[in-house]
Amino acid sequence: MKEYYEMTIAGLRRRLPLCPISDKLNIGAFVIFGDPELTAAAAALLVERCPEHDVMITAESKGIPLVYEMARQMGNERYILARKSPKLYMRNLFSAEVRSITTDHKQVLYLDGSDAEYMRGRRVVIVDDVISTGESLRALEELVTSAGGIIVGRMAILAEGDAASRSDLIYLEKLPLFDPEGNPLDF
Repeated sequence: MKEYYEMTIAGLRRRLPLCPISDKLNIGAFVIFGDPELTAAAAALLVERCPEHDVMITAESKGIPLVYEMARQMGNERYILARKSPKLYMRNLFSAEVRSITTDHKQVLYLDGSDAEYMRGRRVVIVDDVISTGESLRALEELVTSAGGIIVGRMAILAEGDAASRSDLIYLEKLPLFDPEGNPLDF
């Protein structure tokens, strides 16, 4: 059984640990935390392809380094973060439920009312590290739409499984799903 999947992302070779999510399916775990070289390289390539926008949004937590680096490289003054739990400083909350492939329970994403107000009528790009089932993306879309934002782009470093065939996503590389032995299923 294979334990890792090697791939090139933003010109950099990385080994992704294979993790079971069911008896019949493994995923390649992509984590940009602690990898500033990959974060900066991926952000630069996504910035080149980014549609015109007014603000970017991501979900807590793995999208944070990416959206930060993209904003920094573009000279943006602000990006918005949908949190996994409400914080004391947050007011007039917006929320959306999400069931992620990498989490074994339902989650809720929360948006501060002042961030929602900032998005109203503005062009918004949704940014994430990996898009797989599209559940996190759907929750972010719900938050942006309910806040009155206008979605102009959906971006990720990797599109996993069926997400790679979506025409509405901008991404750098395809990430296959894997059988229990670690063999790619969709390549």
